[in-house]
Amino acid sequence: MIPKEVIEEIVARTDIVQLISGYVTLKRAGSNMVGLCPFHSERSPSFTVFQGTNSFYCFGCSAAGDAISFVRRIENLDYPDAVEFLAKRVGITVIDTDVHETRSRFDRKRMLEMNREAAHFFHDELFKDNPEAATAREYLLGKRALARATVNHFGLGYAPNTFDTLTKRLRSLGYTDDELVAAALARRSEKTGNLYDYFRGRVMFPIIDVTGNVIAFGGRVLDDTKPKYLNTSDTPVFKKTRNLFALNFARGECAERLILCEGYMDVIAMHAAGFPQAVATLGTAITQDQARIMSRYTKRVVISYDMDEAGRHAADKAMKLLEEVGVEVTLLRLPSLPGVKDPDEYIRAAGADAFRKVLDGSQSKFDYTLDKILSKYALNDPQEKIRALAELREAIAGFPSSAEREVYIGVVADKFSIPAKSVREDVERALARNRRTYKKKEGETLRQSITGYQDRINPEFSKTPGIARNEETVLGLLLLDPTYRAALHRDPPVLTEDDFLTAFSRRVFCAVRDKIGDGEWEISALNEDFTPEEIGRIFGMRNRRMQLTENGDKLFSDCVAALKEAVAKEKITASDDPMAALEQVLKNKRSDTKGEE
Repeated sequence: MIPKEVIEEIVARTDIVQLISGYVTLKRAGSNMVGLCPFHSERSPSFTVFQGTNSFYCFGCSAAGDAISFVRRIENLDYPDAVEFLAKRVGITVIDTDVHETRSRFDRKRMLEMNREAAHFFHDELFKDNPEAATAREYLLGKRALARATVNHFGLGYAPNTFDTLTKRLRSLGYTDDELVAAALARRSEKTGNLYDYFRGRVMFPIIDVTGNVIAFGGRVLDDTKPKYLNTSDTPVFKKTRNLFALNFARGECAERLILCEGYMDVIAMHAAGFPQAVATLGTAITQDQARIMSRYTKRVVISYDMDEAGRHAADKAMKLLEEVGVEVTLLRLPSLPGVKDPDEYIRAAGADAFRKVLDGSQSKFDYTLDKILSKYALNDPQEKIRALAELREAIAGFPSSAEREVYIGVVADKFSIPAKSVREDVERALARNRRTYKKKEGETLRQSITGYQDRINPEFSKTPGIARNEETVLGLLLLDPTYRAALHRDPPVLTEDDFLTAFSRRVFCAVRDKIGDGEWEISALNEDFTPEEIGRIFGMRNRRMQLTENGDKLFSDCVAALKEAVAKEKITASDDPMAALEQVLKNKRSDTKGEE
């Protein structure tokens, strides 16, 4: 276990503003720094970094904590790895003599090393002297026209079409069957229980994170076998919704723009042609997490998808998610050429210079939307024309900038030969309706928050919301003032874990009592025992009290008394033997009174 003193030293040495500035654009707001939250989509900054306490808090989604909890969330690391990540930044060597007990069942570092060994295996197999490997090389070097240097750059490889060649190789290096299955490199036969290689007879694409770790793989068949692409499922070191293919290369080249592609080969072709800003999602549609990741590196994304029905649907979703995180979006429209349907084919047919011109002339969201709507309707038919105008009205109302809306109102008015005033009035009505819908949704969200409905951190909250809120008030006061925490160590203590009804609040109470004690508040002491989301909830309990002026002794004693009474009544109601439960409550009350005397 890493000593508490070492962890506190790492947190103390970490400049949290400097750390978070590597992921979020922060601006001064009084004595604090504010920016757009990296953990949820927003247009107005609600994410605040407090230099005085070396902590952060989002007033929009309640994400909160210190440097360790920030790194855990933003880099998707477990507790020991987050500590090591920060230790390297501040020049501290971490020696953990009991590391396996503090880590999850599968050691992250060991799994990453195993993935790297698998990547070397696949790459070596690609250049073996056998017919299978020759077919794979012909696909990459011949059909796809990749240079050998490009194949090496991306670490491309080949998984032989055998039962367990990779499995045997990794076993010989000391990796266990359980580790191979956990890393999704092998699967276990339901009939025999034997392991078999997950990837077989496929060209392999290693997926590498921004720190250079091989975290997963994608595999493409060389024939008509289904599925065409097979990707690593989620593992302890990989979440497909939180990573992007080739971001490890693109991150240093994308200040001007990122190019979002559909597949691995489009990305590789673009990099090879001199466009290293290209990335791709990993076998899924773009997610909010991926949009936020892109927003850390650039403020403009060019979407390069096929413009068939599925591609347009995917582009619509990508535009929405990217705009929510403040990224300007344009769409690539390839000129029509015989036999060309994607950027890879276009680059090979027309050349890199031609593709660069297409890229520079990519369509704005409005132009794309206008073309899409106009193509749907017969504008010489009055009813069709009205339906087209209705769709355009809603589209314009979706733009946050009033200046943008005015420009697009003028474009539509000219296009349809109608007064701009008429279009503007329709757009304003749509805006008013959208605002009413947003307020209604916001009110429903607030109601759910107050009642604890769908509370994933404390699922028991909604059963007794009054008691649960009181628990959080008491915990917030305990976190705020060490004198209240000192009362937990009296004989008898002012509170015990039996005075809490919900399991989550009980866990927090025990951690506050045992780990923090009556010393100064150190959130870093709780990172080892709680998830980053739970840390955010705990920190929020204290922050809510900090915003209030009344946090004195009387409030604390009144809240404790009210909590004890409410929990006692709830236990009597829920008990199979109400009389025995009542007797226990009276016994506890006599004990409390004796302690006060």
